[in-house]
Amino acid sequence: MGLTMDEKRSVTRETVRRYQKASKKQKGPMLDEFTALTGYNRSYASHILSNWGKKVYLRVKGETVAAILGGPRKEQKRARPRKYDERFLRVLRSLWEVSDYLCGKRLAPFIREALPSLERFGEIGLDDEMRQKLMKISPATIDRLLKKDRKKLVLKSRSRTKPGTLLKHQIPIRTFSDWDDLRPGFAEADLVGHDGGEARGDFAQTLHLTDVCTSWCEMQAVKNKARLWVFEALKDIRERLPFPLLGLDSDNGSEFINNHLFNYCKDNEITFTRTRAYRKNDNCHVEQKNWSVIRRTVGYMRHDTPEDLEVLNELYGHLRLYVNFFQPVMKLKEKTRVGSRVIKKYHPPKTPYQIVIESKLADKVVKRRLKRQYETLNPAELKRAITKLQKKLIRLAASKTNARGDRDYSYNSHKATQRHFV
Repeated sequence: MGLTMDEKRSVTRETVRRYQKASKKQKGPMLDEFTALTGYNRSYASHILSNWGKKVYLRVKGETVAAILGGPRKEQKRARPRKYDERFLRVLRSLWEVSDYLCGKRLAPFIREALPSLERFGEIGLDDEMRQKLMKISPATIDRLLKKDRKKLVLKSRSRTKPGTLLKHQIPIRTFSDWDDLRPGFAEADLVGHDGGEARGDFAQTLHLTDVCTSWCEMQAVKNKARLWVFEALKDIRERLPFPLLGLDSDNGSEFINNHLFNYCKDNEITFTRTRAYRKNDNCHVEQKNWSVIRRTVGYMRHDTPEDLEVLNELYGHLRLYVNFFQPVMKLKEKTRVGSRVIKKYHPPKTPYQIVIESKLADKVVKRRLKRQYETLNPAELKRAITKLQKKLIRLAASKTNARGDRDYSYNSHKATQRHFV
């Protein structure tokens, strides 16, 4: 096996020191040894050893160019100018902030969907060249351009759900594979606690409902986990859904597993099921949204006052519109196992609103109502309203923690949400 190019260069550097100082008689045997090691022909080997470290003139594309033979190579500048300059990056960063810091695969369809609305409401002004670049930019390029800005959004998650015991034998167990994902109306429900790391006394809970087919999210804050408040919030959420509620799946907490909800579902022909205890994957759709929607927006602070509850529900009024109309989701198309590897393929990212509009099972009257509502929505204005209410929640939580002398949970949890669309 011959020498590699790096090894040939090393041999050349060692030989040339002796070769250029040697006499004519000494150069002959040295040249034989060098050609045997490197595989060069004798004429080329003599040229290399004689001119190593000297300036030589080469013909490159019809032009004479001076170069140092064997010297360090300088990186040549790209002849092609940058396509995405600093001005483009500022606009992209602004759109990224309005999207709530989506990844490239979700941000690209968000830009194509939201840009006309932002221009219609006068939130952003673009020339034709800039608009064309934004409409055609690829997800990989977005991730590359925003790589340095992505290291600030890291949050953790918690769960404090305790299993209940009522009606367990009457309510069937469902796993995530038991429902048809192609029909809107089958939803998973869960509670997200806002205890601030101290599970004592009463504190606010967010009832979160996610439709399996469309990923449509609805959320409402309640004062605690009592069955009464959860049941009333669930009825309110049902009225807001753009499709009839056909199925409800929850965990085993007593706030869900009770006679009131069981009889309500039975009377309204709603399929009521529960997950297996301690198996979060059975409720994977809502569990994933608990972090990406609720925790990323509200964080981990403690909310236990009527004022907190009021601000939370005002925030959720804006958040449900922002998430359902402007946040693309990636739905799993298929999953195959090849040995130890699992290969997943996804449908093109779409917003829950787009999935409902494209569904053949959704009511036409509801579709027309959603389209009219969509025309009135400004994603930048929704984001500003959400940010304003986030700051208000932080101030409320900070005033309580400072009054008790506890540590402030708000800053690290929310330092990524203190930004405005520029």
